[in-house]
Amino acid sequence: MVRLLQCLAGARQGGAEMHFVRLALALQRAGVEQRIVLRANPESEALLRDGGLEPVTARFGGPLDLVTGGILHRQAAAFRPDIALGYMRRACRWLPKGAFLRIGRLGGYYDLKDFTRCHHLVGITPDIVEHCRRGGWDEAHTHVIPNFVEDVSAPPHPRAALQTPEDAPLVFALGRLHRNKAFDVLLAAIARLPGAYLWLAGEGPLRAELEAEAARLGVAERVRFLGWQSDAAPYFAASDLYVVPSRHEPLGSVLLEGWMSRVPMVAAASQGPSWLLQHERNGLLVPIDDAEAMAAALQRLLDEPDLAARLVEQGRADYEAGFTEDAAVRRYLALFEKVLAERNAPGPHAEPDEA
Repeated sequence: MVRLLQCLAGARQGGAEMHFVRLALALQRAGVEQRIVLRANPESEALLRDGGLEPVTARFGGPLDLVTGGILHRQAAAFRPDIALGYMRRACRWLPKGAFLRIGRLGGYYDLKDFTRCHHLVGITPDIVEHCRRGGWDEAHTHVIPNFVEDVSAPPHPRAALQTPEDAPLVFALGRLHRNKAFDVLLAAIARLPGAYLWLAGEGPLRAELEAEAARLGVAERVRFLGWQSDAAPYFAASDLYVVPSRHEPLGSVLLEGWMSRVPMVAAASQGPSWLLQHERNGLLVPIDDAEAMAAALQRLLDEPDLAARLVEQGRADYEAGFTEDAAVRRYLALFEKVLAERNAPGPHAEPDEA
């Protein structure tokens, strides 16, 4: 079985960080021997330890960081991996050199100069892989492996605990409170749905601004800001509708969570939703930045329960067909086997190895 060094230099909270932990634990269950190096994050470290992994922490800082490089080189020398897998640009800039293959995982449209240490790139959508190929990477060294989400369920979070009427239409959304996520548009849509409540899970730099916008729109009494929630299952279970309003969403595990959780979904037609969702088959797509269209789509699902049920059934089937833990692990193991068997010329921009 492959020996894998995984590196993450992410934020304390976010989708990529959650997926890193999910994948590490899934590969651990599949028998992959791993060494994990990440930026200090007590919650992620605890989850990894509970799953049988002992993470190592490093700063992954800027030019004045004189420590991280040494930590990574010592870990690689002691562990002797077959493959080093880096998440996003910062970790990939720090990937140690050695007699092993280096793979960069891209969850967005990053500047490819940050991946010059990599022999192969993995994009979570076909369009991200096309971005890599337009940047000079060839087909043999670029691969598509989507995110996955664990199949979990939970009892509904009590509506009364969040002062939400039992008979009110309940809309759920989650994500970082950042402009890319377009929660301002969602608030404007809620303002067009009298009586509907919104539960919004997430933290970020726009929280105060979004709270002020909810007050300005006159919907503050119907909006609940839940903060960061590492376990969203109870909120999905309590909800009638789910929304992904993002202006920019390369893939987003949040889409897969909606399918997995069996909640009818409306999404803005950004990159990831446009790839995953087929309008009126497994979700409803609306134009980006169009609060009126979003409100109309949400109202349609409330008015047409048969349509909502069909979307839920097909979304769950699509999740089971391609976005489960088992599907992701099989894809990664197949990729590892393939690249190790070939061990041919490095990627078109990779720097030479150093033993």
